[in-house]
Amino acid sequence: MRSNRPMTLAALFAGLVCLPWIFAQQPAPAGQAKGQESKAPATAEKAPGEGLAAPVDPKTYKIGPEDVLRLLVWREPELSGMVGVRPDGMITIPLVGEIQVNGLTPLELAAKLKEEYSKLVNNPVVSVEVTQVRSKKYYLSGNVNRPGQFPLVVPITVLEALTLGGGPSEFANKKKIVIMRGTKRFYFNWNEVIKGKNLDQNIYVENGDFIIVN
Repeated sequence: MRSNRPMTLAALFAGLVCLPWIFAQQPAPAGQAKGQESKAPATAEKAPGEGLAAPVDPKTYKIGPEDVLRLLVWREPELSGMVGVRPDGMITIPLVGEIQVNGLTPLELAAKLKEEYSKLVNNPVVSVEVTQVRSKKYYLSGNVNRPGQFPLVVPITVLEALTLGGGPSEFANKKKIVIMRGTKRFYFNWNEVIKGKNLDQNIYVENGDFIIVN
């Protein structure tokens, strides 16, 4: 006669030990090999910078050679896409051809493209974004912590430009920093400006400026 006594601890432990083996023998779901983990569908990764626009003012920023633009035409993907400005200031776009964009703001270019695209589609909605600023730049050299070339995306002062470069290094001459602008020379005293003195020397950086820290 089978006993009705409760299951002993030893029997219970043995059953728990066998559970992983029992589940391992279960057939894998259709399309999945045994031992292969089920994974959620992979999400497409974006390239660095994709989907991002440079923080330029579309009303005032002047497009120049080497800038990278994103042209967006609502519900017209074949007319949308990325385009680089050539050294001659022109861009080439499908179904339209070459357009001179040098010196235009993004808003002005969007209006110009709307006029062109109106020949192809009814009442196109067009926008232009600057994704990379390459036409306007300044340079930091000498005794700065991060010398090099920097894009001039928005108006910045000499103090801001030096700060973006990590500031003057430990042994820099902070009292006579030189800003070279063509044949002109301007001088900047870091020690004075950070103390709030003679702030008129903290001028705005212009395209092509060289800021030299000796």
